[in-house]
Amino acid sequence: MPEKEKLRLDKYLWSIRLFKTRSQAADACDKGKVKLNTTPGIPGDNAKAARTVPIGEEYEVKTESKRWRIKVTGLLDHRLQYSEAVNYYTDITPPEEIERLQYQAASFNTGKRQSKIGRPTKKDRRELGDFLDE
Repeated sequence: MPEKEKLRLDKYLWSIRLFKTRSQAADACDKGKVKLNTTPGIPGDNAKAARTVPIGEEYEVKTESKRWRIKVTGLLDHRLQYSEAVNYYTDITPPEEIERLQYQAASFNTGKRQSKIGRPTKKDRRELGDFLDE
């Protein structure tokens, strides 16, 4: 079993795949983006990267894309596939935060250019050149 008695918070957040690297998890802790929650709705104290993670504790974690609220259900000291890593925490993010993210994602453009709109094709440039006698 991959459980240990003592586990650092930055290593735990990295292993459950909330952060891509362990140093990103440690930076988030240092910048106050990881908070220990004692009561729902009231932001808790900043959690340090070296803090020991006990089972049953709740954290509010702000990543680039989402504000998570998680409850620790198991200790994991190394990275596993996402499908297995989700068994080590429970996502208790409030529904209004999830709705906000869905609305925000729907309002953003995908970044892909629509067909035949935007930059002229090579054929279009030739036709423009013929038209302008270049």
